[in-house]
Amino acid sequence: MSEILIIEDEAAIRRVLTKIISEENESYNVTAVADGLLGIEMIKNHDYDLILCDIKMPKMDGVEVLEKAKKIKPEIPIVMISGHGDLDTAVNTMRLGAFDYISKPPDLNRLLNTVRNALDTKTLLVENKRLKKKVSKGYQMIGESPAISHIKEIIEKVAATDARVLITGPNGTGKELVAHWLHEKSDRIKAPMIEVNCAAIPSELIESELFGHVKGSFTGANKDRAGKFEAANGGTIFLDEIGDMSFSAQAKVLRALQESTISRVGSDKDIKVNVRVVAATNKNLKEEIAAGRFREDLYHRLAVILIKVPSLNDRREDVPLLVDFFTKKISETQGTPEKEFSEAAIKLLQEYDWTGNIRELRNVVERLIILGEKEISANDIKLFASK
Repeated sequence: MSEILIIEDEAAIRRVLTKIISEENESYNVTAVADGLLGIEMIKNHDYDLILCDIKMPKMDGVEVLEKAKKIKPEIPIVMISGHGDLDTAVNTMRLGAFDYISKPPDLNRLLNTVRNALDTKTLLVENKRLKKKVSKGYQMIGESPAISHIKEIIEKVAATDARVLITGPNGTGKELVAHWLHEKSDRIKAPMIEVNCAAIPSELIESELFGHVKGSFTGANKDRAGKFEAANGGTIFLDEIGDMSFSAQAKVLRALQESTISRVGSDKDIKVNVRVVAATNKNLKEEIAAGRFREDLYHRLAVILIKVPSLNDRREDVPLLVDFFTKKISETQGTPEKEFSEAAIKLLQEYDWTGNIRELRNVVERLIILGEKEISANDIKLFASK
């Protein structure tokens, strides 16, 4: 449900706006008030997804409402409603942070398009904020092996550039972690990093997910929707498991890389995007190219910088550091005392065949913390870590 607040002193305009917006989409819940003072009280006490605010009002004009609202709830898009003589003021409100403005009497299509676009923007801002919080809690790259040290050196050199990066390696090795490090150390850190798992999205929906769609472009497309490329504008898009992307979507991604433009499904309108692309795969893309399943031109666009993440079996010297890291993290999350691993236990873990890589190691450490004794012994390893 999208919560929309209308602040408008003219009763007739208030009724028209409420009726038009409410009837457009049953998920729009519209509240209308007659002056800016009451509007500010409503903003303080309720969570709104969009505000439409008149400019000329008694008690408190729309410009003051805009300035106060932006201090109270800066993430809410605010659309200003302007009379003919208020157009200069309306344009000025854009500089103060307004999302857009509409003129009186409102044009139906212009009004509804503005409402949809503003709500899409609010959704993207919320998602971006959530993702930034996730990143800020720290993706740490644990390890001092030559292979991991080499990856860290590459990241330091290329993170500040806009060079595209292709990350390869088996499942569970930490390819996503490398992507986050690239973003966090880049000049794009203030903009979002948007992740797309290409293997988890049905082939018939991948283009809509990446590029968005317009209302009516396919069954179920009941409103315009921005895609992940637009959400990542100014930041980074991480295309995980890109080897599983459909051939038609590959062509569109290639165009986005070549021209820095995308178009939503069902639209012929080009949208400029400024996005750094980082991709990852557990597949051998050269073999996929030979088999006709992956575009060679896309591969060369993506693989400007290649980073190969080693399996855990190829960096066994990092196992003690990883065990220590996971032990602290899991104990903190569960609120339990930290357990220690004996030297013999660590030695056995280093000899283990880690087919599931770091992901498997973390699961084993958690199992040992739950089931093992205060000090994890070699016997605990044999009991609880065996396959």
